[in-house]
Amino acid sequence: MGKIFYIMGKSSTGKDTIYKRLLSDRELGLKPIVIYTTRPIREGEHQGDEYFFTDEEGLEKIQKSGKLIELRSYDTVFGIWKYFTADSPQIDLEQENYLIIGVLDSFHAVRAYYGGDRVIPIYIEVEDGERLQRALYRERREKKPCYQEMCRRFLTDSQDFSEDKIQAEEIYRRFYNQDLEECIREIRAFILQHR
Repeated sequence: MGKIFYIMGKSSTGKDTIYKRLLSDRELGLKPIVIYTTRPIREGEHQGDEYFFTDEEGLEKIQKSGKLIELRSYDTVFGIWKYFTADSPQIDLEQENYLIIGVLDSFHAVRAYYGGDRVIPIYIEVEDGERLQRALYRERREKKPCYQEMCRRFLTDSQDFSEDKIQAEEIYRRFYNQDLEECIREIRAFILQHR
């Protein structure tokens, strides 16, 4: 029986880097589950790698197919951006183990859809001051930095990942990303123990 290892945490905790490193680890043999978004593609992102980039029409098709697992909408400074997970042929839990990246609300929906015994949380933490510095560094590299949106995400994370919500999802094991290599070693051992 396959498992879905679900990486989550506040913005700028290193989730994307950790996700890519774990996927490239042949011994772990994890397959990606890529979620969808209606937000514009960022510099350096590629279709089907970080997200499946789509529009409202693409979202509507998935909704009509009955394959929508979860949907979130964010009122950003650029307008409404939607992120969602869909059940698709990319997921075969009888044959494979998977890795997905997302937020607490999507974790809840994916776990409800596939079952608690198949969806394993991997919660990444970084001290807030360090997170803010990382977010600022990343935003400065954009062609058109939007510090207002960066701040909105940072503040929203405090509500979205409140201690009460983390406890309600029964997430007790956390991985602190102060040292990336050590954090990845700990997560790797955790995955090997639970797959």
